[in-house]
Amino acid sequence: MNTKNKAIVCILISAFGFSIMNLCVKLSGDLPSIEKSFFRNLVAAIIAFILLYRRKAGFSCKKENLPALILRAVLGTIGIFCNFYALSHMVLSDASMLNKLSPFFTLIFSYIFLKEKLSPFQCIAIVIAFIGSLFIIKPSFDLSATFPALCGFIGGVCAGGAYTCVRYLGIKGEKGPFIVFFFSAFSCLAALPYMIFFFEPMTLQQFLILIGAGAGAAVGQFGITAAYKYAPAREISIYDYSQIIFSTVLGFLFLRQIPDMWSFVGYGIIIAASVAMFLFNNRKRV
Repeated sequence: MNTKNKAIVCILISAFGFSIMNLCVKLSGDLPSIEKSFFRNLVAAIIAFILLYRRKAGFSCKKENLPALILRAVLGTIGIFCNFYALSHMVLSDASMLNKLSPFFTLIFSYIFLKEKLSPFQCIAIVIAFIGSLFIIKPSFDLSATFPALCGFIGGVCAGGAYTCVRYLGIKGEKGPFIVFFFSAFSCLAALPYMIFFFEPMTLQQFLILIGAGAGAAVGQFGITAAYKYAPAREISIYDYSQIIFSTVLGFLFLRQIPDMWSFVGYGIIIAASVAMFLFNNRKRV
C-alpha cells in the first residue's frame, strides 16, 4: 500500500472515530460543553501517553517544531470548544455542516502556508462534495441560533488551521502520538480552571458515554494525524466527508433515525466525487 492509500485509510478511520465522538456528545445530555471536551481530551491524552511510554519515544519535540505544536494546540482547543458548544446548542445537522467547513480551510491554509498547489479538477471535486453534504445536512439557521452558529463557524476555521499544522509537523518528522498528546494535554489544562470552579456532577452513564467520546476522539486524532503525515490536504480532505455517512448509520443504529431521499442523493454525490478524486490523483501520479 503506497502512502496515498495509507492516508485515505487513515482519514476514513478518523472520520469513523469522530462520528462515534459526536454520537456520544449528543447522548451525554446537557452537560457543559467545556466539561464534555475535557473528558474527550483526557482520554486521548492518556492513550497517547501510554503509546509514547511503551514505544520509549520520549516526551520531547524538535525545537523548531514547538511553535507549530503550540499553534496546533491553541487552534485545536478553540475548535473543540466551539464545536462542542455548537453541538450542544444547535440542531446536529447544522453543527455538522459548520464542522465540515474545516477541510476547505485546511486546503486554503495549506495553499497559503505550505505552498501546496490545487488543480482546477480538485477544486471542483471538493465543491461538488460540499454540495452533496448540503443535500444530507439541509441546514436551516434562524436568528436565535446566530451565536452558536458563529461558534460553529469559528470551530471549522480553527480546525482547518489545526490540521494544516498537523500536516506541517508530519512533514517535519514530528511523532504522531506526541502531536496528539501535546494537543490533548494542552486542551485539558485550558479546561481545568472551568472544571475546578464550575464542574457539574454527572451520572455513571454520562461518565461512561463521555469516556466513549474520548475513545472515539482518540481514534479520530490518531487517524487524522497519520493521514496528513502521509499525504497533502488537497488529495485526501475529500474523504473526510465519509463522516457524514458514518454518522447517518450510527444515528439509525442508536437513535433510529432514517435518512430521507435527499440524504441518499447526497451520499451518491459525495461517493462519486471521492471516486473521481481518487482516480484523478492516481492517474496524475502515473
